[in-house]
Amino acid sequence: MLIKDLLAHKKENKKAARKRTAKNVAIGAGIGTAVGVAAGVLLAPKAGKETREDIAKGAKDAVETVKETIKEAKEKVAEIVNKKEGKCCCEESACCSENTVEEDK
Repeated sequence: MLIKDLLAHKKENKKAARKRTAKNVAIGAGIGTAVGVAAGVLLAPKAGKETREDIAKGAKDAVETVKETIKEAKEKVAEIVNKKEGKCCCEESACCSENTVEEDK
């Protein structure tokens, strides 16, 4: 049994080493991609001012998109919670009585 245990341990070590290697390759590829994209943007044939404006515009657009998504998610969660609690989300009580939330099956 001792030899069998040693062989199993050796096999596990090789598998762990392959897993670590694959993880390191993936991390390296991700970092390389990020550096390449950054270099491409910063070294593009546009003027520096134009590039900075494009980056700033992209960042502002991303912030606005995130804000809108968060707002929509909050509204949906509040609506679901209110319906679960039997509260109406508006002045008309008929709207919520027609659209009840079904229980998970």
